[in-house]
Amino acid sequence: MAAFDRHPYMPGTAGTSHMDMIRILGAGPAGLSAAVTLAKAGYNVEVYEKREDAGMRFKGDLQGLENWSDPTDVIERLEMIGIRPAFEHRPYPCLSVSDGQEVLPFACQKPAFYLVRRGSEPGSLDHALKEQAHDAGAEIRFNETLPEEKADIVATGPDRRGVHAVAKGYTFSTSMDDLAYGLVNTAASRNGYAYLLVMNGRGCLCTMLTRCFDEAGACLAEAEQTFSRLVDLEVRDPEPCGGVGRFVLPPHFQDQGRRYAGEAAGLQDPFWGFGILYALRSGHLAAQSIIKDLDYGHAAEEAFGDLLKAGVVNRYLWDRYGPENYAGIYRRLRGVTDPLPYLRSFYTFNTYQRLLYRKARRHMKERYGTVPAA
Repeated sequence: MAAFDRHPYMPGTAGTSHMDMIRILGAGPAGLSAAVTLAKAGYNVEVYEKREDAGMRFKGDLQGLENWSDPTDVIERLEMIGIRPAFEHRPYPCLSVSDGQEVLPFACQKPAFYLVRRGSEPGSLDHALKEQAHDAGAEIRFNETLPEEKADIVATGPDRRGVHAVAKGYTFSTSMDDLAYGLVNTAASRNGYAYLLVMNGRGCLCTMLTRCFDEAGACLAEAEQTFSRLVDLEVRDPEPCGGVGRFVLPPHFQDQGRRYAGEAAGLQDPFWGFGILYALRSGHLAAQSIIKDLDYGHAAEEAFGDLLKAGVVNRYLWDRYGPENYAGIYRRLRGVTDPLPYLRSFYTFNTYQRLLYRKARRHMKERYGTVPAA
């Protein structure tokens, strides 16, 4: 965690005056995290959002706040950067992973992740961030936008040019107990995975593909059929959900004085796809760089550089070995008292990852474009 991640609201003496207007483009987690931080520090803040409300991209989707890449609990980490967990969230210390036949249950000593709900409704992450930005004094201008070159912070989500992943699925009502299932096989996805999540009477069933996007419908049907065999699947009032993911290698943190945060900067883990925490942290870092007159590019590289490089190696291993790589992980985790330290090692840019990085970098460059220098 970057040094000024831990000291959220101490204005610097140099840089932008509190009387200047700070303009943020995008009212997603990154933009609203920046707005909360700046407004609490006394800055005038305007957030421009082209949609009519925060979270309009989502339909009650359930998404994960990962909790294994850092020893500090993710909810505590959010509070450290000034985000109150005033949204529906549920810790999941237990999860199950299947290849469609065998089910491997994992139990962790602390939550592997927290599920949160996305969308514009009360209780969602997006609604809570909007309310906290309002309470701090930021002005959010819905149904409005402005040219990117006039923004101080750009947090507009993923660029749909050159999409690297597609998720297709649906949310639904259910009386099922809370659960988290991951499914890894070639029929339910294409070089990705499918998942079934249930929290407080709402469910989300999706497949995530990194190839053959036109086969998403067939993969979703296969995932639904497989989950029906694994659990007592009850679906009421389904609503379509999904989206796209894109990562930029190397990430694009600043240009002409503008700061880029979240997926607009290319901050998306190229393996697991968890992006919410990256978005919230990078928005906060962008705001802190204004408050303290610090080099945002340097701070963001310090905060995310090793995480992204580790993700490059993880993506390379998945692309090369696919489900066989997951099978190796399963074998190693059998009988382990707590799998989280093992999972955390995948994001420490450990010695093994450093040795593989050049090879992974060449692979990723051939498939996706440029990647961070070693």
